[in-house]
Amino acid sequence: MEKLAWILRTKHSCFIPLLWFTFVWVVCFFIVVFARPNRDQFSSDVPPKSSFPLSQGIKKLPRSISAKMPLWQISGAEDDYCAGRYVYMHNMPKEFNLEMLENCRNLSLWTDMCRFTDNAGFGPPLQDSEGVFSNHGWFATHQFVLDVIFHHRMKQYSCLTNDSSKAAAIYVPFYAGIDIARYLWGANTTIRDHTSLAVVDWLQKQPQWKIMGGQDHFIVTGRPTWDFRRQTDQDNDWGNRLMLLPAAKNMTILMVEASPFHNDDFAIPYPTYFHPSRDIEIQEWQNRMRNTNRTDLFSFAGAPRPGIDTSIRGQIIDQCRNATHCMLLKCHMGASKCHHPDVVMKLFQSSVFCLQPSGDSYTRRSTFDSILAGCIPVFFDPFSAYTQYTWHLPSDASSYSVFIPEDDIRESRVSIENILLRYSSEQIQLLREKVIATIPGILYANPLARLETEKDAFDLTVHAVISRIANLQVSDR
Repeated sequence: MEKLAWILRTKHSCFIPLLWFTFVWVVCFFIVVFARPNRDQFSSDVPPKSSFPLSQGIKKLPRSISAKMPLWQISGAEDDYCAGRYVYMHNMPKEFNLEMLENCRNLSLWTDMCRFTDNAGFGPPLQDSEGVFSNHGWFATHQFVLDVIFHHRMKQYSCLTNDSSKAAAIYVPFYAGIDIARYLWGANTTIRDHTSLAVVDWLQKQPQWKIMGGQDHFIVTGRPTWDFRRQTDQDNDWGNRLMLLPAAKNMTILMVEASPFHNDDFAIPYPTYFHPSRDIEIQEWQNRMRNTNRTDLFSFAGAPRPGIDTSIRGQIIDQCRNATHCMLLKCHMGASKCHHPDVVMKLFQSSVFCLQPSGDSYTRRSTFDSILAGCIPVFFDPFSAYTQYTWHLPSDASSYSVFIPEDDIRESRVSIENILLRYSSEQIQLLREKVIATIPGILYANPLARLETEKDAFDLTVHAVISRIANLQVSDR
């Protein structure tokens, strides 16, 4: 710059036009050749906006690609629809997945899981004795079979590749939830840990693992994180140690309930009973929920937890019994109506608000059944949804749900009925519309078909995983 200033101050002003032309040409050349999108443009997500106080020390939300950046720009291949979206699926020994289903009668001590693991994990078609389902896509889906559902869906993923060098993410079809469910009761720690250790050993021997040390790998399991975080080697301690294995910590592990206190697992929705094949099936269902006549202000379907000192379910059941506008479906072991999807869905479809207190853990499958029914969920713990399903539920918790602190119920400071009666019809309509708009993103569509415009839970999950891995690659530079 000093040399240029000296030239301009001299009497050789005839060089000015030439210098200007040269400068412009160099700038244009630089823009055309070098100024391309780069991964430094990635930004972090902002935590969910909520008027509800969250506990300090909870996990940070996953970072994702800027919404302004098309996925193809990650690899710079604008003409390739799948660039930046390719997923490679490991061809694993069947003992890590499908072979477990061959012994389906041994997957649970209390339930014959064979009917639930059939039909791509959807279970048998449902009979509509209560007239609450639409014409297609309804199945008796078990809440803990997401391992199987996701695997079958991935087999039909439009950007699945056999070339791992193209892959933005690598899927590990290990049925971790199915595996641990076999051994949660009665088996010693050696048996419970065996398959997880074998999977990690197999993965570390694969050439794809060595590229990023497993950071581009992800696993989907249909059970809560607590089943995989055993702290000791005592046989009376719960679960296995999958989440504590160093290699597993490198991977992205997805499950129906994540830990709010760790950064190595992420929650995705429990499966519901509805698995549509076409966009129109979702849209018709949404319209039906908009026009449903809801005769009850609020409802609760569930059982008390007398063995859990901190549980508020007993107080919630008492409040519902004593309320004028509450419907109670009390669940219990054995032949309970809570095990009949048509009965549960009829209850939720007739309710304006659905109570969703914690049960054995923070989250409930019932949350997603109620959203599917267009019922506004009422939460009592932020860990039940707000810190969990950040890829699938609205970031503004108050836009689709009601929050009542657990302590207010536990100490009998508030009436649930009085709180809900304060909502105007206009407020309820806005909340319900947000709930209904959320429905596509909590469903797992039929893998034998392909949605055209709607994005289901699988689509949102794969996009989020790819975004997270891309950000890991950027942070490692």
